[in-house]
Amino acid sequence: MSEKTVALLGATGLTGSYLLELLLADPAFSTIKLLTRRPLEKTHTKLEIKLVDFSDKESVKLALEGTDIIFCCIGTTMQKVKGDKTLYRSIDFDIPVHAARLGKETGCENFIHMSSIGADSTSKNFYLQLKGETEDALRAVGFRSLYIMRPSVLIGERKEFRLAERISAVIMSPLSFLIPAKYRPIKSVNVAKAMLHSAKENKEGVFILENKAIHEAGS
Repeated sequence: MSEKTVALLGATGLTGSYLLELLLADPAFSTIKLLTRRPLEKTHTKLEIKLVDFSDKESVKLALEGTDIIFCCIGTTMQKVKGDKTLYRSIDFDIPVHAARLGKETGCENFIHMSSIGADSTSKNFYLQLKGETEDALRAVGFRSLYIMRPSVLIGERKEFRLAERISAVIMSPLSFLIPAKYRPIKSVNVAKAMLHSAKENKEGVFILENKAIHEAGS
């Protein structure tokens, strides 16, 4: 695998922050572009901070020029958007899908996306339906290689407190051997490792990694 230029969306999140460190440490990747709305203090010889307005397609397209692989770890919560489903959709659907389409226009043929267990565009659950619709839209872009991760409950130290995840992690981790592999909590760093592994596979097609497959690829 020759040295690649990659773009990362969602680098300040739990999984995205782990993935960033892995990319910076890996000699297979020569340039890491961070697409972000706010300035970041992070510095590294391989790092390029791209301040973008995600609602401005030209801004995003320009930042993605010359990218070989796009990693997307974008995601929000109802708490962050204060229950605004339109705003929620603009983040979890619009940002990844627009980045995918614009990246494809610039010649990028590889996209690796973090979705969620249970993602299904026909679901009656808002969150799972939105995740499923995003997956469907990404498939329609026509990348040479598309990997979609569907992790269960994520374990790791978040900057913000998420009560539901904290309770699930505390209860489920000691009992994980009793839980089917598909639903076991998973360390965010292992999701990041699985995304990195997928990028290096360089396989053609659409690949869905459920929780168990992510465990195996990221361990």
